[in-house]
Amino acid sequence: MARAVEACVHCGFCLPTCPTYLTMGQEMDSPRGRIILMKEVLEGNLPLDRAGTYIDHCLGCMACVTACPSGVPYGDLISPFRAFTERKRKRGFMRRLFRRVLMESIPHPGRFRLLLRLGVLSKGMAWLTPKVFRPAFNLLPRRIPRAETLPEVFPAEGARRARVALLAGCAQQVLAPEINLATLRVLSRNGVETVIPRDQACCGALAMHVGESAEARSTARKNIAAFSGEFDAIITNAAGCGSGMKEYPLLFEGQADDKEARRLSERVVDVSVFLDRLGFKPPPALGKPVRLAYHDACHLAHAQGVRSEPRRLLASVEGLSLVEPAEWEVCCGSAGTYNLEEPETADQLGKRKASNILATGAQAIATGNIGCLMQIRAHITADGRSVPVYHTMEVLDAAYGSKTL
Repeated sequence: MARAVEACVHCGFCLPTCPTYLTMGQEMDSPRGRIILMKEVLEGNLPLDRAGTYIDHCLGCMACVTACPSGVPYGDLISPFRAFTERKRKRGFMRRLFRRVLMESIPHPGRFRLLLRLGVLSKGMAWLTPKVFRPAFNLLPRRIPRAETLPEVFPAEGARRARVALLAGCAQQVLAPEINLATLRVLSRNGVETVIPRDQACCGALAMHVGESAEARSTARKNIAAFSGEFDAIITNAAGCGSGMKEYPLLFEGQADDKEARRLSERVVDVSVFLDRLGFKPPPALGKPVRLAYHDACHLAHAQGVRSEPRRLLASVEGLSLVEPAEWEVCCGSAGTYNLEEPETADQLGKRKASNILATGAQAIATGNIGCLMQIRAHITADGRSVPVYHTMEVLDAAYGSKTL
């Protein structure tokens, strides 16, 4: 951590890309400001309660990592710092309860589905709930899709070119189960056999990014065991999950599980990257031309450095024209549970992102992360527009003929 702190030369290149600096305008709400705060707290020169609020404001989007000319590994600072200080933080009872509800529900699809149903039923009485819970009601989906049972193995069409394992995800299984189904069909069309391990767990990213490192390690260990088989790759189709699994070495640094965590991390790859490397089989031409805006999920573009691969896959579809929204590098405000814990800032960022996307004149939107998808869809709808938002795999699946965009 000390080396990462020293690498920052405070040049300011991160400022125009930092969502909290853009919305709040304070130095302490910028990456370089937070680096100073973390350094001062760790050296005992600043009380934690003076820095905590600014650290909480950080979305962990890693846009600063992309912008930084000095290569400061900001992710190696913010997550360990939160883990180190979280047990020392003084939070109110309702805030602690709210966080516990999130951590005990979202990583568990069955519980999360039940919580959503209760939320939909009680939405009209949101004003009766504690203030910290109310923003969650604004993000409830209009309907909760029926649960889909994934097969243990989804076969390849034709000659098998690869065999992979798929992380099914948590919230995604509940909010948009069709994403996994579309992913399985697209992989199959490209000669890929997919295994969905039954004993897999949450990736641990939500717990990791709010400083609950012990909880994150517990679920990560389950995945280390579940994905220990011989696969050509471990596939993720949610940017946050992929980034979270790639952070396992940081999570287990200096522990007995370090070697196994690194082995798993090295095999994790986003589905768009895997298909691009494998040699993607372009779908037939679309029945009609579609103007599609591609949104870069932060934990795909910044944390994993993946931008060109999904664009190449989409550009291979005849009749699909890609348009680029302004400020691609600025977070949409979803950021795991950020839009629930910091709703005002998340709302500003969501509106800004929706406005930039709508300005392209796109007829549809694609992205590679469930959180971004739900956040953008909510703000597009709030703007009174009906532009559909899809996962990248859903667009490709539709192009293969499964449905119409």
